[in-house]
Amino acid sequence: MHEYPDAKAVVRALEPDDPVILTRPHAASRAARFFVEKFPGTAMYAVKANPSPELIRILWEAGVTHYDVASIAEVRLVRSILPEAVLCFMHPVKTKRAIREAYFEHGVRTFSLDTLEELQKIVEATTSEDGVAAADLSLLVRMRVSSEHSQLSLAAKFGVDLADAAPLLQATRQHCDALGICFHVGSQAMTPFAYVQALERVRAAIAEAAVTVDIIDVGGGFPSIYPDLDPPPLEDYFAQIHRAFEAMPISYSAELWAEPGRALCAEYSSIIVKVEKRRGDELYINDGAYGALFDAAHVDWRFPVRALEDDLREPPEPFAFYGPTCDDADYMKGPFMLPGDIQAGDYFEIGMLGAYGAAMKTAFNGFGAVEGAIVNDEPMASLYRGDRPDPRASDNVVSLR
Repeated sequence: MHEYPDAKAVVRALEPDDPVILTRPHAASRAARFFVEKFPGTAMYAVKANPSPELIRILWEAGVTHYDVASIAEVRLVRSILPEAVLCFMHPVKTKRAIREAYFEHGVRTFSLDTLEELQKIVEATTSEDGVAAADLSLLVRMRVSSEHSQLSLAAKFGVDLADAAPLLQATRQHCDALGICFHVGSQAMTPFAYVQALERVRAAIAEAAVTVDIIDVGGGFPSIYPDLDPPPLEDYFAQIHRAFEAMPISYSAELWAEPGRALCAEYSSIIVKVEKRRGDELYINDGAYGALFDAAHVDWRFPVRALEDDLREPPEPFAFYGPTCDDADYMKGPFMLPGDIQAGDYFEIGMLGAYGAAMKTAFNGFGAVEGAIVNDEPMASLYRGDRPDPRASDNVVSLR
């Protein structure tokens, strides 16, 4: 993959007809080092956010040793890249065959669950052919918590309710070496209170079950920066999580885990797109809902944009986008702010697409071909480059002093 100073240099060199995915290895490495050094526990990368082998290697080299895998395909992928990584199979619903392969062939010892049926499935799948039950399992019971403080809810599909948690925790304790509790507050949590609130629910479950808990996994949800979504400093999240964790009725040697996905990879990628047609305040571009811009279309995510032409002079105006397919649903309402004189043939960059962008691309309607390039400039926004407010001055949490 060729390397360029920035997106403008890519356009000048290639004049591409297809979208170009830009990667910034230095941005992903910086995010990983931030979590490794500052999160008060173990940060494991949620592979679903971006399963790029190059990114997985970058995170490993920056110190990320644990990986949250959600399918046997992700297990195989990460194990093929990182033979020594710790893999945690955190999807609460798995097939016996997937569990068995993960345990016996890939060394996976950590699994999540949210029902007695899934517990039984894990126990049976990890029992040897001569009937010896696994004695080295780390099993994490996923609890349902609120997503009210997040931009995308993850509260409906998985998780045991607090009212039903105690029997499941007690049963799981009988079949594992280490018992954990995990949850997910939803994607792009905009306040540390989301985690404090969830951990209070975890505290109540532990008290009712009266079991020894060895792992607390606060899941994902750590935010990135987008237009109109400017979260508090991540240090505030870490401090509040650590405070709540320290007050938990848990084992003296209990571990604190997290599963950042978006926060580790959002700044890693952006995309160059070309305007194929303009119709008033609508731009027809060569990527869209079935490509890297799935979230822009389906959950109205507003990604940052910047024009790449030097001759555009008019002030920014709000635009909506149509993608390249024949489907009316290939539409992104934005608004996305671009120069008012942008027209067909012009290029612009859409930023902060490292999370879920490339991971959700399809080839629907014959579109989906992309080029790739490495760029050395900064992402459009960053939580990690040192120009954020001092976390001790944040007014989003109670002062720690």
